[in-house]
Amino acid sequence: MRTIEMEERTPVLIQQLLEVWENSVRATHLFLSDSEIENIKKYVPQAIKEIPYLIIAENENKLPIAFMGIDGQKLEMLFVSNEQRGKGLGKKLINYGIMYYSINEVTVNEQNPLAKGFYEHMGFQVYKKTTHDEQGNPYPLLYMSRMEL
Repeated sequence: MRTIEMEERTPVLIQQLLEVWENSVRATHLFLSDSEIENIKKYVPQAIKEIPYLIIAENENKLPIAFMGIDGQKLEMLFVSNEQRGKGLGKKLINYGIMYYSINEVTVNEQNPLAKGFYEHMGFQVYKKTTHDEQGNPYPLLYMSRMEL
């Protein structure tokens, strides 16, 4: 597995990352219906294109298996293919982001307790909670920041 920073966001790469995104979301965002996932999916390619820093983990066949997007010091997205979950890939990406981009903030869905636990394990703590997401949907968000160790 190798980690690479991507400047160029080709249509093929965006499609591959969209597949990783969907695979990850269907495994971890159990509170979303199929139609909600399909609706959100429409906006993911644009988000991938516009994120300032895109870091991808590839397998031995040079196919993306995980990725994260960073804006400033905020982790905006982290998705790991379901088949790769639990193998330390998310931790490796977060550590990379902390080391090279000083990541110190992330927002997670409260209804995704595995993500919350993962970020707590990585040194983040909840400092704010909302009752709805940024689009006004009834999905509470947890705003987490990283405490310096």
